Amino acid sequence: MPSINPSPAQLAAFTAKVADDAPLLMLNLLRFQTQASYASGSSHAPCSGREAYARYSQTALRKVRGVGGEVQVMAAAQAALIAPADEQWDELLLVRYPSKAAFLSMLADPEYRAATEHRTAALADSRLIATTPR
Repeated sequence: MPSINPSPAQLAAFTAKVADDAPLLMLNLLRFQTQASYASGSSHAPCSGREAYARYSQTALRKVRGVGGEVQVMAAAQAALIAPADEQWDELLLVRYPSKAAFLSMLADPEYRAATEHRTAALADSRLIATTPR
């Protein structure tokens, strides 16, 4: 089953497990839909999943920087050497946030929340894994 957006239970577990004062590295694994899947009645022009993700990224990157974060790695996935055969990814992002609070404040931002419509339409599947640098 695809995983696109965090559930309330996943957000609660993240909030409980991740330290308040430590920087975060968020690992994003992305698989794009061939054709973006906007909700019926959407006013957005049809486009590819990659194009819809680019629409999301215009706002998301500004909001990441606005909370003191930065994209540290953005790369095209080439081949999964150790993974289930059906688990393929198109892109990897590693985004640094100064704290859990900074990340959560970005998620709560109304402009960011509105932009997630494009992310949801863009992705066939994703993973978002919180890590702490050593």
